[in-house]
Amino acid sequence: MTPKEYQKFCKKTAKKFNTKEKEIFTWGLGIAGEAGDVAGCIKKTFSHGDDQRAGLKENLGDTMWYIAMICDFFGWNLEDVMQENIEKLKKRHPKVFSKKAAKKDKRRDWNE
Repeated sequence: MTPKEYQKFCKKTAKKFNTKEKEIFTWGLGIAGEAGDVAGCIKKTFSHGDDQRAGLKENLGDTMWYIAMICDFFGWNLEDVMQENIEKLKKRHPKVFSKKAAKKDKRRDWNE
């Protein structure tokens, strides 16, 4: 399955909302909730000795679903978002990861 096919399928399974505001709030809060579930599965697996890998895999899928829905909301192609991220990473780490390259001169706060 391609990212484009995945995004198209996700849209078919999404709830319809009365307002665009409620829709994006739902997708944004949904991704935050799923990220918390991912963190919980990792913690339980490695700190508590309770293997939650199946739950981790499921919650990663749910997180991807919300990512696809946020892209759809803004009219973005998921493949384009992925490609832009690859280009950013290639510039930052042209050969391999390095701590020096990872450190930015100025932290960008998108909330400012």
